[in-house]
Amino acid sequence: MDLHYFCIFGLFSFAFGACIASFLNVCIWRLPRNESVVRPASHCPNCNAPIRWHQNIPIISYIALGGKCASCRRPISMRYTIVEMLGGLLFLAAYLQWAMPAMFGDEPIAALQRLTNFWCVPVYWLVFSGLILGTFIDLEHFYLPDRVTIGGMLLGVPASVLIPELQLERAWQSSLCWSVGGLAFGFFFLWGMGWVFSKLFRKDALGFGDVKLMGAIGAFFGPVAVLFVLIVSSLVGSVVGVAMIARGKAKLGGFTAVPYGPFIAAATVVWMFWGPRLVSSYVALFAH
Repeated sequence: MDLHYFCIFGLFSFAFGACIASFLNVCIWRLPRNESVVRPASHCPNCNAPIRWHQNIPIISYIALGGKCASCRRPISMRYTIVEMLGGLLFLAAYLQWAMPAMFGDEPIAALQRLTNFWCVPVYWLVFSGLILGTFIDLEHFYLPDRVTIGGMLLGVPASVLIPELQLERAWQSSLCWSVGGLAFGFFFLWGMGWVFSKLFRKDALGFGDVKLMGAIGAFFGPVAVLFVLIVSSLVGSVVGVAMIARGKAKLGGFTAVPYGPFIAAATVVWMFWGPRLVSSYVALFAH
């Protein structure tokens, strides 16, 4: 690939991701309120003034407006720009994961999972979009929308058939088996864990949205990814829990509601970039 096109497509990936994330901001605000994501057009949530196209350019408009609405001059939540920046960076990272080995060889991304099939990139973009949407809704409203969880389970299986590399396979038949097995394993294993915890502690330890989300991850990436995500998300959740206790926002031995979806999403991103290499290194370590 020519360096010129490499840079152009990289810029496009970031801009496209930021634009998709801008739409996700609309979904994050409207879906929990049962509002249409199409109509009315974008408007200020404070004064309901319509947002013109030049005031709705991802990231740039926020900076140009000084973080305030052009009409009422009330502050605009920083979350909008964070989501747009996150979308742009993740989309760019997925593109680079495929393009850099072709451009510079394996050395620049030796620690990353190498994507040899270009069509993995748009699938990664789709997964990132669902994870961003689910994460920010879960953080504020403590639930994961079915569009993300059930939609992921429905799309993960055919995506794995069409692109076996998602399951680290070459034949669609074996990829189909891993995808269906991952969906079932992710769904029923986490559901079983939640059932056991609820019986032991007399409280719902996991939401059903988390169960469906894990099923979606298994459908896209297989049962090994499910185990990896469970371990990493639990570790991240433990660190956050200790930090909350240290800052006085939670009590040791008490019960503090914390959404688990964002931890699952973060661990899934780790899998998509580093997971297979980390698992291979771990297995090789014990094999020696």
